[in-house]
Amino acid sequence: MTGLVRALPLEQLRERTSAKWREYPADVLPLFVAETDFALAPAITAALERAVASGDTGYTASRTPLAESYAGFAQRRFGWTVDPERIRSTADVSMGIVEILRRVIIPGDRVIVTTPVYPPFFDVVEEAGGIVERVPLRDTGAEWELDLDAIRDQVHSGARAVLLCNPHNPTGTVHSAASLAALAEIAAAHGAVVVSDEIHAPLAQPDAGFTPFLNVSDAARAVGYAVVSASKAFNLAGLKCALMVTASDETTRVVRGMPVEVFWRTGQFGLLAAIAAFSESSDEWLDDLLLTLDENRRLVARLLAEHLPAARFRIPDAGYLAWIDLTALSWGDNPSKRILREAKVALHYGPAFGVEGAGHVRLNFGTSPEIITEAITRMAALGAA
Repeated sequence: MTGLVRALPLEQLRERTSAKWREYPADVLPLFVAETDFALAPAITAALERAVASGDTGYTASRTPLAESYAGFAQRRFGWTVDPERIRSTADVSMGIVEILRRVIIPGDRVIVTTPVYPPFFDVVEEAGGIVERVPLRDTGAEWELDLDAIRDQVHSGARAVLLCNPHNPTGTVHSAASLAALAEIAAAHGAVVVSDEIHAPLAQPDAGFTPFLNVSDAARAVGYAVVSASKAFNLAGLKCALMVTASDETTRVVRGMPVEVFWRTGQFGLLAAIAAFSESSDEWLDDLLLTLDENRRLVARLLAEHLPAARFRIPDAGYLAWIDLTALSWGDNPSKRILREAKVALHYGPAFGVEGAGHVRLNFGTSPEIITEAITRMAALGAA
């Protein structure tokens, strides 16, 4: 493990046709959407090359090694024993969340989201017929944590579900096992469910202590659903494959009762790539990626401290997303607009994550140190202007 997963050269990245590299003109550094700038893990490249060479581009089969591949991955990486029979696939995590919510709430039910949070959470709740109930994370001054008292109050007053983000996007927080266990008890006591988006789980740093929600307690297994994917860690979002995981007879019945089309939406290339990603042959690549991201998250902290000392930033536990508070710079509620216009750096809009995001930006550091340095240097020049 040598941390040799490095970003591709900028000129090569600009040949990509995905959203990150086509949304803005070539003079803009794109650090907004959650795509990374690394080459694929070799096992994934090989799997996709084999499929193309053999014309393996048809419908996704009903029997594949995907569930067993993920179960092995979960055991190796998280110490989590998953029953492959309790896994079903779909196109992506957002779709999995919507389909689960549709079956565990009725139209008009309130669904708790822990803001600031991944913007599509607001949309998927509404798509499923629910009403978003915002319960902000508690900022202790040193970290973010679930506000369990506020969640308890809302569930007690009738909120039907909690849509959890663990690890949390955009803060990179890995929720503690104790807080997850307490959340499960709250849900169980009030007949609510927890849907846990764990798409960033493979990117939790080794010292972060990540715990899958379904592995925290018997109560969690009874009330919980997990939706997982290889797409964030292995940069596979365009290939469309996510997994819905359950751990009790009742929750498994709910997922198995979905129309077959929910499962058929899984992309053939997404499935093949995910099997390769979750295999042991990709473990060393992932370990090296984590080392690279560790270097990058610390680089962001150093650069901000040196060039934008008024910015507030906490090194995330997981992922490649930096949640940066620029309020003290007085660049407005949505500072990303000025940064894009004047510094030519595209960041994700803080207010899109909820009202708590005013004055914030989200910066994607899943790229090269050179691009990170150039982006923050450009931002700092605005502060000096």
